[in-house]
Amino acid sequence: MKTIDQLQPKEVWTIFNELTKIPRPSKKEHKAVDFAFNFGKKLGLETFKDEVGNVIIRKPATKGMEKKAGIILESHLDMVPQKTPDSKHNFETDPIKTRIVGDLVYATDTTLGADNGLGVAMAMAVLQSKTMQHGPIEALFTVDEETGMTGARALKPGKLKGEILINLDSETEGILYVGCAGGLDGEAVFSYTTEKVPAGYVFKKVAVGGLIGGHSGMDIVLYRANANKILSRMLLPMMRDFNVRLVRISGGSIRNAIPRDAHAVIAVPKKFERKVSMLISQVRKDVTEKYKYTDKDLKITVSPVKEKAPAIEKSVALNVVRAIYSIPNGVARMSDTVAGFVETSNNMAIVEQGPKTIKIHSLMRSSADAAKYDLAENMRAVVELAGGKCTFSGGYSGWQLDMNSPILKVAKDIYKKLYKKEPEVTGIHAGLECGILGAIYPHWDMISFGPTIYSPHSPDERVEIESVGKCWKYLVELLKNAPVSKRG
Repeated sequence: MKTIDQLQPKEVWTIFNELTKIPRPSKKEHKAVDFAFNFGKKLGLETFKDEVGNVIIRKPATKGMEKKAGIILESHLDMVPQKTPDSKHNFETDPIKTRIVGDLVYATDTTLGADNGLGVAMAMAVLQSKTMQHGPIEALFTVDEETGMTGARALKPGKLKGEILINLDSETEGILYVGCAGGLDGEAVFSYTTEKVPAGYVFKKVAVGGLIGGHSGMDIVLYRANANKILSRMLLPMMRDFNVRLVRISGGSIRNAIPRDAHAVIAVPKKFERKVSMLISQVRKDVTEKYKYTDKDLKITVSPVKEKAPAIEKSVALNVVRAIYSIPNGVARMSDTVAGFVETSNNMAIVEQGPKTIKIHSLMRSSADAAKYDLAENMRAVVELAGGKCTFSGGYSGWQLDMNSPILKVAKDIYKKLYKKEPEVTGIHAGLECGILGAIYPHWDMISFGPTIYSPHSPDERVEIESVGKCWKYLVELLKNAPVSKRG
C-alpha cells in the first residue's frame, strides 16, 4: 500500500509525513517546536526561538539573487485536535494515521493536520533545497494559531528582516488571498445550584451526532447544522411545557470548529414521557429535512440513564437553554463589495458544564470591526436577559483587502504563466495571522495561498494530492521571480 512519503512532490510529502508522527495539538505543540528548531540547526542555518516558542530560520539568497526582496514564509505548527466520538486517539501522544483514497489524503477518525502541516512542510522543503533559486528567505513557524494566535500576537518588531510575507495557511488552490477576517471570543457564564429530582421521573440521555462540522470560518457559509442549536431546539419546549429537568449538558469542544456533537441528561415526568418522545420525533423529522443536503448523517438518539443525579436549578437551566437557542449563530452578513464573501459570522461553539457554572463559548468573525462588536453586543444582550454574565477576549482586527498589492501582481502573472488561467483573488473568512503580523510589521507586502484542504477542523479533513504539487511548483516559481528589494 502506498504511503504519503511516496507521493509527489516527495520533498514536501516526506516532511509532512514526519509531522504526522509528532503530536502537536494547540498549546501542546512543543515537540513540533523542537522539530522545527532542530530542522534548521541540522541544515546549518541561522535558527532561533522567541519567548513563546515561535521558530525563525534564515536561509541566505542563492548566488546571483542577493538583491531580491527578502521573503518570509509563514505557517503555524499546531493543529486542531478533533476526532470521531468512537476514536480512542490521544492527540498528546499518538501519531496521526494517514491513508490515501484516490486523489485525497485522509487521517483515520481524526483531523489530518494538513492545516497547517503542509504549509510547514513546504517552507521546510524550501529551506533544505539545494537547487531552488531564491532571494533571502526567512521561515516563520508560529505556535498556538488555532486557539488564540498566541505566537503571532507575541512576535516582536525587528525579529524579521524581510519585506514580503507569504502565508501558506490558505486552503483552496488557485485562490490568492489578500485579506482575512478578524475575530473575537465570547464567553457566557451561568452560575447554578442543584435540586433533588422528585419521585415520578425517569432519566434519559438525548444526544445529537453525525454532523459534518468543519471550519467555523470558511465552512460557516455552507449553513451546516450546529449540534448545540439542535439540542436546545429539543430541550426548550420540553422543559417549558412538560416540566422536564436538566441534569447535565455538553456540546462542542473547539471554538473554531462547528460543533458536531452535543448531549444532555434529562429527567422526564413519567406522565409526559409519551409527549416528550413525540416532541423529539418531530424535531428529528424537522431537522433531518432541514439539513438533508448539508448533514445527511445527522442522528438524534434517546437512551435510558440509570444514574439518578440532582437536576440543575430549574429557572437557571431554562435560561441557559434559552440562551443557547437564541445566541446568534451562522452567517450574520455577507459582504457588500466582494461577491460570495462572508463579512460577519458567529460560531456558537461550546457548551461546558462545571460543578457550579455552565459556560457557552462563541467565536465571532468579521472583516469589519464595527460589525464584529455589534454582534458581540447582540450576544451580550441575550445572555444578560437570561441572567448570565458575558465577557469578551482575544479580539484582533482583520487584514484589509488589498487588491493593489505589488506581490499580488507578480503572483497573478506567474500563476497565469504556469497554469494558463487567472487565479481568483479574494479575502478569506478566517483568522489568518496576516492581520496580526501586518500590524506589527506594517511595511510588509502580504499574500496567502495553499493547497486544497476539505473540511479542516473536522475528522473529515482531507487534502487534494494534485493541489499540493501545483502549490509547490507555484511557490518555487514565485520565489525565483520575486521582485528586487526596495531597500537597494
